[in-house]
Amino acid sequence: MKILVVEDDAAITSILALILSDQNYTVEVASDGEAAWELIAVYDYDLLLLDVMLPKLDGISLCRRVRAHHYQMSILLITGLGSSNDKSRGLDAGADDYIVKPFDQDELIARIRALLRRSRTTFQSVLEWGSLRLDPVTREVTYAEQCLSLSPKEFSILEFFLRNGHRVFTYSVILDQLWAYEETPGEEAVRTHIKGLRQKFRKVGAPTDLIETVYGLGYRLKPWELMVDSISAPQATPCVVAQPQQQSLSALSQIWDRFKTRVDEQVRILEQAST
Repeated sequence: MKILVVEDDAAITSILALILSDQNYTVEVASDGEAAWELIAVYDYDLLLLDVMLPKLDGISLCRRVRAHHYQMSILLITGLGSSNDKSRGLDAGADDYIVKPFDQDELIARIRALLRRSRTTFQSVLEWGSLRLDPVTREVTYAEQCLSLSPKEFSILEFFLRNGHRVFTYSVILDQLWAYEETPGEEAVRTHIKGLRQKFRKVGAPTDLIETVYGLGYRLKPWELMVDSISAPQATPCVVAQPQQQSLSALSQIWDRFKTRVDEQVRILEQAST
């Protein structure tokens, strides 16, 4: 899923991008409201993480413009002002939720997940395709109870296909949905990651063509009823979240704590200005 972070503080933007990327979201950033609007007009986003105080076009005005043009992505406002009036302005402008600075990163992720669930009428907490199972929250992936250890990009690709089970996707659509615009590679990157997924499918006894090539078009999940497991799955072993990920979360938490003082100072200034 793709999130656009709109924040003019470069340090906070960097931390938010790290936190969201660690959750396997594709993240793009804009430092002002007008730049964000230009991106929204070109690219599809699942959620906007939008600061209220922005140069050129403030967050409330951008929110109104987005809704006036009938864009349906979820909008989560970040505000340093916690009064009922400030919150009401954001919600009336079309935002779906708000979070007040300084905020806890676990709360931020929980609110984002809730909004993404709300925006998808067919949302499933656990995604399944036959014996394949993916949990977006714990980030565990199993096939017949066998754990698959996937890279962040492999996880994102597999989740994307599982959420769109019967659709065929071209290289360009996959690149647009799963890579940020400033880092978009060529088609070979997609082929390489699909090849890596197929190799990992084979190791746990899954059909290697679970993600099949539709020649001349792209890729799709092969209809489950057409697949025949030709490889016996190994004996089941527990699936646990990889330790490097836990270390990453700990490091992010430490970095975020360093910037809380800066955010607290911004909030204090805003509160003084509003009184």
